[in-house]
Amino acid sequence: MVRPHLSGLAVYKMTGSGNDFVMVDGRTSSPDDWTPSDIQTVCARGTGLGADGLVFVGPGSQPDAIQMIYFNNDGSRAALCGNAALCTTRLAAHLGLANGRSMHLETDSGTYEGRSVGEDGRAEVHLAPVAAPSVVPGLRLEAGEERAALSVVGVPHLVVLVADVDQVNVEQRGRALRRDPVLGAEGANVNFVSPGGGPSEWRMRTYERGVEAETLACGTGAVAVGCTLELWGDTGLPVTLCTRSGRRLGVKAQKGASGAYEDVWLVGEAQMVFRGVMI
Repeated sequence: MVRPHLSGLAVYKMTGSGNDFVMVDGRTSSPDDWTPSDIQTVCARGTGLGADGLVFVGPGSQPDAIQMIYFNNDGSRAALCGNAALCTTRLAAHLGLANGRSMHLETDSGTYEGRSVGEDGRAEVHLAPVAAPSVVPGLRLEAGEERAALSVVGVPHLVVLVADVDQVNVEQRGRALRRDPVLGAEGANVNFVSPGGGPSEWRMRTYERGVEAETLACGTGAVAVGCTLELWGDTGLPVTLCTRSGRRLGVKAQKGASGAYEDVWLVGEAQMVFRGVMI
């Protein structure tokens, strides 16, 4: 059960390609009303609503802007979550907070453009340029891991190329890499990737920090994977990533003269599952 002051609060459950979130209308409740324990309680699977994170969606600093504040399900605040941004775009349009065809999403990592692209639950988010992924000095790979690079897409992602993601023990190996000291005190999300059904389709599985487990999809991780594969010469952009949920995320970008990836778009699903009231 949640604390009494949160009882009666309307919330929305949404999924972004299998990444699921509890969404809160920021006009009725703010992060100041919640403790990390409240977030953990609501996001707990089996005893709560169950979610990878909690998202506050409210008016931004301008008429066409939306504020998105994201918390992992362990109660920690995160600068950005790509699939949460896609869901925020859809929910903001549903609540009448912004025009679904074009809005600005104000997040802890910057302001991005978002838009809904049809009635099929798809949305797009235009992200900031992504610096060229880099090798991590001192990172030791295990047998079957061909190469790795670190890419920052609002939050850090380690991309690890393998022959077949189905053969990876993501819980065990992902946890070890996520906390490897060479990645710094905060660590990184870990994305394992292997070839898919065609030259522009790849498969990915993600161990997500803050959730501390494998998640069914990762939007910013998909962007990191797409840019890294292009840098390695394994694929061109755009690219499609098939996630653990079976849903697909699209990544569009162009490599600029400086080596950074520009005009970066994440395209994916943002579906409403239900609306409810907490008790």
